[in-house]
Amino acid sequence: MSERNGGIHMKNELSQIISQSRSLVFFGGAGVSTESGIPDFRSVDGLYNQKYDYPPEQMLSHTFFERKTEDFYRFYRDKILSYAVSAKPNAAHKKLAELEEKGILSAVVTQNIDGLHQAAGSKNVFELHGSVLRNYCTRCGKSCGVDYMIKSEGVPHCSCGGIIKPDVVLYEEALDDRTVRGAVNAIASADTLIIAGTSMVVYPAAGLVNYFDGKHLVVINMSPTSADSRADLLICGKVGEVLGGVEI
Repeated sequence: MSERNGGIHMKNELSQIISQSRSLVFFGGAGVSTESGIPDFRSVDGLYNQKYDYPPEQMLSHTFFERKTEDFYRFYRDKILSYAVSAKPNAAHKKLAELEEKGILSAVVTQNIDGLHQAAGSKNVFELHGSVLRNYCTRCGKSCGVDYMIKSEGVPHCSCGGIIKPDVVLYEEALDDRTVRGAVNAIASADTLIIAGTSMVVYPAAGLVNYFDGKHLVVINMSPTSADSRADLLICGKVGEVLGGVEI
């Protein structure tokens, strides 16, 4: 196993692993989007260290959405939606889209809800926690665009009178079965799995990597993860900087 550092020889080794792959899957978390200006929930400067009337975990729960909907939307617009809609894909998103175009990368499995992988051009993306770009009426099920959510004030309502909810997985809510099955199948079929920008502490999402039984496991992160002991290559660094330097 190659030890954790961000040296040039590590990036060369990563480039070699990727170039030899025929079914690469990328599993990413919040650290993939921090270089696009979106805070990492659990970093020192992230949402979980900011001060509010309620803890972010509570405000992003299903119970809070149901009982304190106006407070939920005040926090959601200010600290989730505003960042996501203004962000642009970084070098990591762009490199992954390029690898998919070249037939090397077969899927992206992401815990992020910002839609930046698709914005960069990725096609086969499994969004485990949903997307802020999709919204729906809790009464009639009608879809609602993100532009309406941005322009609305207070609690957004559908024309039928129902409350509109972001298509994101809140605490206390289950992951979408179809998305999970797709992610599991992709990971189980991969010959290379890159885990990047995630602390690997959010379950059940983090548990999906246990389905990997391929040739190379790569971890790219700024701090240690629970997957490090299984990795063939460990790189400590920013995901965009590392992947942006990959040459195929």
